[in-house]
Amino acid sequence: MKERKPAASSPALARILASCASQAKDYGRCIAAKVPEIEHNMCSKEFLALRACMQTVMQGGLGTPGALSHAYVQHPPLRCDIPDIRGLFYDDANKFLIAPTADRILYWKIAPSIPSGPPNSDPVNEGPVLSVRYSLDHKVIGIQRSRHEIEFRNRETGATCSKKCRADSETILGFFWTDCPTCDVILVKTSGLDLLAYEPQSHAFRLVESKTFNVSWYLYTHESRLILLASGMQCTMFTGYQFSAGGIVKIPKFEMMMSKTEANNKPVLAADDVHIVTVYGRIYCLQLDRVSTSLNLYRFYRDAVVQQCTLPTYSSRIAVSVVDNIIMVHQIDAKVIILYDVSLDSYAPVSAPLPLLVRGLPSNNRQASQTADSQSSAYGGTIYGDGWNFLVPDLICDAENGLLWRLHLDLEAIAASSSDAPSILEFLQRRKSDPSMVKMICLAIVRTIILERRPVTTVAKAMDVVLDSYSRLMKMGGGLPGVRQIHEQSQRLGGQPVEGSHVISQGTSPGPTVSPSVNPDQAGEVANRSTQANSGVDHGIDRATLNTSSDSDDITNVSGVTSQGTSGYQTSDAINKRQQVVGEDSRPLSSGTSMQQGQHAGSVAISPIEMFQSVFALVEDEMMGDPAYLTAVIMEFLRSTSKAGLKAPPNLYVMMATLLARSNRYAEIALFVSNKHKIRSPDGFVMQWGDKMQRVALGLHWHYGSRRQCWNQETRRGERYERLTAAVPILEPSKELAMQLMELGQQHPPTRKLGLDMLRERSLHHDYVAALLQDGYYLEALRYARKYKVITVQPTLFLEKAVASNSAHNLATVLSFFCEFTPSFKTTSDFGRYRHILSEMV
Repeated sequence: MKERKPAASSPALARILASCASQAKDYGRCIAAKVPEIEHNMCSKEFLALRACMQTVMQGGLGTPGALSHAYVQHPPLRCDIPDIRGLFYDDANKFLIAPTADRILYWKIAPSIPSGPPNSDPVNEGPVLSVRYSLDHKVIGIQRSRHEIEFRNRETGATCSKKCRADSETILGFFWTDCPTCDVILVKTSGLDLLAYEPQSHAFRLVESKTFNVSWYLYTHESRLILLASGMQCTMFTGYQFSAGGIVKIPKFEMMMSKTEANNKPVLAADDVHIVTVYGRIYCLQLDRVSTSLNLYRFYRDAVVQQCTLPTYSSRIAVSVVDNIIMVHQIDAKVIILYDVSLDSYAPVSAPLPLLVRGLPSNNRQASQTADSQSSAYGGTIYGDGWNFLVPDLICDAENGLLWRLHLDLEAIAASSSDAPSILEFLQRRKSDPSMVKMICLAIVRTIILERRPVTTVAKAMDVVLDSYSRLMKMGGGLPGVRQIHEQSQRLGGQPVEGSHVISQGTSPGPTVSPSVNPDQAGEVANRSTQANSGVDHGIDRATLNTSSDSDDITNVSGVTSQGTSGYQTSDAINKRQQVVGEDSRPLSSGTSMQQGQHAGSVAISPIEMFQSVFALVEDEMMGDPAYLTAVIMEFLRSTSKAGLKAPPNLYVMMATLLARSNRYAEIALFVSNKHKIRSPDGFVMQWGDKMQRVALGLHWHYGSRRQCWNQETRRGERYERLTAAVPILEPSKELAMQLMELGQQHPPTRKLGLDMLRERSLHHDYVAALLQDGYYLEALRYARKYKVITVQPTLFLEKAVASNSAHNLATVLSFFCEFTPSFKTTSDFGRYRHILSEMV
């Protein structure tokens, strides 16, 4: 029979153990103290605390006990089920949820968080409402009254004016406000675009420019400032413009590809199948191919639009959201979510598909269970119901029930579902939501893999990710507010430890109904519209290599060539793998969120001093039985800090010396401290030279399966160089390490001498003199104090040592020294007292 392999710990169990580590530790300590004596209700207090923690973890936050999910919405939602409203609209430029009534406009400001209070309101004229948008300064309200008219109302004066189109030849598809310097409002019509400038004195709009072309439907997001205009028989030809504060950028025309089910079948691309998203400060377009059940991902450049990759959706009925730079693909029928991170080397899902759950439901609700359907009655709606409208980036509007939800990632659950610590740390270091929690999870992961005694190579990779992220932040954003202060503190401790609106629903009945944001007459007009030449597709594109750059990630140089740095959260695009080239002047379109990466990274990055305080200082007691393993881990950490160009906290060297002394490895302490012959590998890694040092390193690492230290010949980027794959770092001298060596030297005098020598070499004169006095070498200390003018040591310490020696000559020498070295000493009471003692001794 084959041996049964031990079952692996489930993600749920790992999550419980990580969250209840302190309670489990208390319970285990209590049991260990009483075993082998066993009695009824032994350690009941600690057991009840552990049980309560485990139940809280399983129930807390996940609406259904024991359910697992990587994404959730928080209960209660924003309730906007007000009687007599005529639909719900979302103004993403101002983050307003708008609910018009017969004579008023009600709106909620939903950023930075969903409010719980009553809405604000503005009076308006009676009439139909197809869409509503506020100006970016909130002074004017634009209301689309029909397919041919838009009414603008000044909120301060109540004055109104209208813009109309030719009813016989064109219709208005929509409009949006812009911060473009040449215009304030863009009217989107079936015949093209009208750029209007607002004149507040006369409350009138002046036509700046008209752009004429056929338009079937359009998409716009204020976050990207990008509008895509669909045309052609299948609505697959696109013209794009970006209206930003920097001016107007025209995007080359391009065509989206669609799979065919039959030879003569030509499917029409719908507006619901295309999404504009901003991820890591980059603008992408996601196009659903219903036949191949996949999402085509397009990247925008100033002179080209490139299809970057294809993401499988496994369903033709999906919705798309973006939360914390993660693309969420909602499978409506299966009621699960697939997570994609476009910065990964592969475009595989981040984790297994799991359902969307509602957090914060009443715990006494007996109707809740582990399925999404059963949660519907808990909040009064249906998960992924027909009334759900997904608003990019992260909102869900339940139009049937008048509810608004915001999507969240459960980073803790995602981390618990993966056993690949380096990969999940890379993933977490890119997140910006709840930075304190992200940092806490990262530190807990590093602690866990050390306590579990994972292979040293795995721990080393994890620490490389964390420290490279911090180093990269210092290089690209060390001057940001708060970041430089953190870095300076770490170095000291190292020496010491607005957006366009989408129609969600509309109608004249009290109950809101869903209506798509496209022209209802387009079905009859698509066949009659002529297509324009696809002059922007692939023209001027060389297919050799594609040089990309990023607005948010500093991984490219000025020329746009991707750098080969070793950052823990370096972005790797599939475009680089395809080796295509965009024109020399090509630059990616910048979004309104281009600086967010640098700002958030400062709060999630973990400094070396934080690693020491939250990892090594906490695991030291747990690793008492295996100091050699922890020593090997610390050596890898020191290698990582040196490689990243950072400074390790001195207390870490103190800990390493203590661990070596605990194993009676004093010879290795002396070797690490006193050996001065260094070599530096090409990546900046320091190693001591000599066969003896290498043998010490091998003895530490081979037992734990690390790779053999050797010199390898390695080729990279066409350049050949020698690189050291692993080595032993030196114990950097510091006051803390010197004091620890002196303390350890109580059991091993040569080690104490190492500490004394380190104090002298560091020019810590006061401490060196005090150490000599402690050892009874007061005359040597006196000579040292004279030589280096150490005036901080109290004379009484020397005099007491001289009296204890019972030598009148020595006492007279000390008195004479301080009378000469410190003239004011003669006026002190100590001088008289010890002179009297000297006279008695004589």
